[in-house]
Amino acid sequence: MALDDDLVRAARVGDRAALEQLLRRHVDRVHALARRLLGNEADADDAAQEALIAVVRGLDRFDGRSSFTTWLYRVTTNACLDELRRRSRRPGPLAEDVDHGRHDPMLSDGIADRAEIDAALATLPPEFRAAVVLRDLCDLDYAEIAAVLGIPAGTVRSRIARGRALLARRLGNHPDLTRRQSDDPS
Repeated sequence: MALDDDLVRAARVGDRAALEQLLRRHVDRVHALARRLLGNEADADDAAQEALIAVVRGLDRFDGRSSFTTWLYRVTTNACLDELRRRSRRPGPLAEDVDHGRHDPMLSDGIADRAEIDAALATLPPEFRAAVVLRDLCDLDYAEIAAVLGIPAGTVRSRIARGRALLARRLGNHPDLTRRQSDDPS
C-alpha cells in the first residue's frame, strides 16, 4: 500500500488514481471529524465535501512540513469552523436534526452513551470543541493540534483543559471522559 507522501507526490503530477486513493483513504476520517465538530449530519456532509475540495485544490500548497494527515485535519477543521460561522447566521437545528447513529471510526466502541457525549460536545464553544475533538478523538498530540489550529501549544493545553472541564460538568463526570483526562499527560 502506498504511503500518503507517495500518493501526494503522484497526485501533484496529475495521477488521478493516486488522488482518488488518497481521498478514499481519508474520507471517513474527514467526515467523522466534521460530524464531531458540527454535531449535525447535513452540516458535516457539507463541511467534509468542502474540505475534500479544498484538499484537491490546495494539494500543491501542501509543503510537507507536517504530515499529510495533520494538514488534512487543519483543512477539515477550517471547513468546519467556516460552517459554524455560516450556521451562526441562520436558525439553529432542532434537537432531532443531530445524528448520533452513524458509525464513527474515531470513537472506540467502549463508550456507552455517544449521544450524550455528542450533545455535550455540541454545547462547547467551537475553539474548545475543536481542541478536545482533535486530542481525544483524533489522538493528535499538542504540537499537531497547535499546527492544525494555528495556535501556540500552551493555548491548546488551555482549551483542552477548559473544554474537558465543561464536558465533565455537562456529563456529570462521565467515566469515559474522566478516564481520558487521567490518561493524558499534562
